[in-house]
Amino acid sequence: MKNVALVTGAPGALGRAIALRLARSGHALALHYHTRGEAARQLAAEIEVEAGVAAPFHADVRSGADVALMISEIERNLGPLAVVVNNAGLVRDRTLSKMTDEDWAVVLDTNLTGAFNVCRSVSEGMRERKHGRIVNISSIVGATGNYGQANYAASKAGLIGFTKSLARELARHNVTVNALCPGFMESPMVRGVPPEVQQTILAQIPMRRFGEPDAVAEGVAYLVGPGGGYVTGQVLHVNGGMYM
Repeated sequence: MKNVALVTGAPGALGRAIALRLARSGHALALHYHTRGEAARQLAAEIEVEAGVAAPFHADVRSGADVALMISEIERNLGPLAVVVNNAGLVRDRTLSKMTDEDWAVVLDTNLTGAFNVCRSVSEGMRERKHGRIVNISSIVGATGNYGQANYAASKAGLIGFTKSLARELARHNVTVNALCPGFMESPMVRGVPPEVQQTILAQIPMRRFGEPDAVAEGVAYLVGPGGGYVTGQVLHVNGGMYM
């Protein structure tokens, strides 16, 4: 039987790369989406063409009840979850003086509370089975802060603290919990930044290039694979040397 892995925010650039990498290492994939159902279905079809197992599942991760229903549906259809990658996230960039209550709430609720909702729904089963691997996708911005991203930085820094605390709770049950912090990666989000801003960012990266989503996927594969079995409560930075 294949280990079942859930990737939230699977249709995005990072989620897609992570899902494909885990499928290639033999996992059955539960592909979470909120608004991009067609992209999730296309990704599932692509995985199945390569003789993998994958299915899309809908939920609003901001809702604990919605997440609990999704987890039940996943385990009913694919089997017990062995791996969870909390990748779902969004940005609403504005300086603090222009940031609305909604800008703050939607980012914290999606990026941080969403991971809490997923972890709360899967942790009991992992404890009972004495096995589980959880990876929370944070960000370099959670470690450094960034102009105009107070909400995003707070959510991603909070995710690191959440990761370390949950790792302490679950370690004795053979469940590892780690965070991975990507730097600036090749993605529609980064490529949507004005060219002059991109050049400013590149000048701050010692490797002088944006990272590929596959680099993040390889980091996740290590943390959830045999080599990562004694690694918990850690933060893996994948950023080309931008933050050390």
